[in-house]
Amino acid sequence: MLKHLTFAAIGATIGALSLGNTAHAATFEVIASNLDNPRGLTIGANGSLYVTEAGRGGTGPCIPSPTNPTASVCYGATGALTRIEDGTVTRVVTGLPSLAAPDGSEATGAHDVAFDATGQPYVLIGLGSDPAVRSALGVPEFGQLLKINTLNGGSDWTAIANVSAFEQAENPDGGGIDSNPYSFVIQNNAAYVADAGANALLKVDLDNGDVDLASVFDSRLVTNPFGGSDIPMQSVPNAVASSSDSTLYVGELTGFPFPVDGARVYRVANGIPEIFAEGFTNIIDLDFDSNGNLYVLEYATNSILSGDLTGALIRLNPDGTRTTLLQEGLLAPTSFTFGDDGDIFIANRGIAAGQGEIIRFNSNDDSQSVPEPSSWLGLLAIASLGGFLKVTRR
Repeated sequence: MLKHLTFAAIGATIGALSLGNTAHAATFEVIASNLDNPRGLTIGANGSLYVTEAGRGGTGPCIPSPTNPTASVCYGATGALTRIEDGTVTRVVTGLPSLAAPDGSEATGAHDVAFDATGQPYVLIGLGSDPAVRSALGVPEFGQLLKINTLNGGSDWTAIANVSAFEQAENPDGGGIDSNPYSFVIQNNAAYVADAGANALLKVDLDNGDVDLASVFDSRLVTNPFGGSDIPMQSVPNAVASSSDSTLYVGELTGFPFPVDGARVYRVANGIPEIFAEGFTNIIDLDFDSNGNLYVLEYATNSILSGDLTGALIRLNPDGTRTTLLQEGLLAPTSFTFGDDGDIFIANRGIAAGQGEIIRFNSNDDSQSVPEPSSWLGLLAIASLGGFLKVTRR
């Protein structure tokens, strides 16, 4: 039986239909290109920008595709942690595990990166499947949090927490066994991991690797786009951020049917997810700026189901209104982070091998319009972000 939680709204719930959504013209520049499925972004201890590349898979062992049971994704040590510094792009960690389709799409691998207070880097490896498949792959790092030992271009890391094993042992949402750790934040000596497959937020002790449940996100009934009775939609929580008072916030991509305005941001208090804001579509990342404003990145602002992978970066203003800072030119964006003087870095075109890019956008510059989006990603609309296109579990 599925476990159910009550989503209690504490404070003002921010509804989509009652608010304005102001367009904000902007321009950006590409500072890195030709990346393989770029995902998580962060500023490192030295002020450099770091991005995880989920890789392009390879010719190693294969497992069924999480989005197409008649196809396969295959292993290759093609993932990387990449540094962007003074205009130079360097893969400072290579050989990270990757699963992908033969053309390098549907990649699952190095999904996120964060540094602790001492400057120690950690990388989160996704999975997008039942953790039992790891034995067939012979690659235990999938679904684990890695401590990176050196940033010199080699493959030196230590697996410190088997995140996906928690889903295998505990299955907190009571559905089918499925784990896809996607993003994390570090508070004190703990990593809080959003497992999109498990519909859970997990807490990892960075000293001993113990994994505990921080919160779980239930399915809810939504309109069936093909008619008939309402159908259950999974939450698919894949974005986590920490506010200035260390409160955790979680954004959901949502599962099938990926309704427009159907994604929520939750504030997690005492283990209970409370609705903080709603009316978003396919949230892929969120974070707070230095002034406490919440920014939300939408992966496909018109819904994954539309076949249009135009994304959007939205600021939730203190008065409850929303400003769309950037939309045109964003194609399947996968993460963002803040730089200095209004700079925002975004991983763009994040679901294809060799075509990913990092863009720099200044939120204070509203003098120009961004380029018109191209249509090259349309055919990847359904086969995107391995492990996220979740239907109902029985």
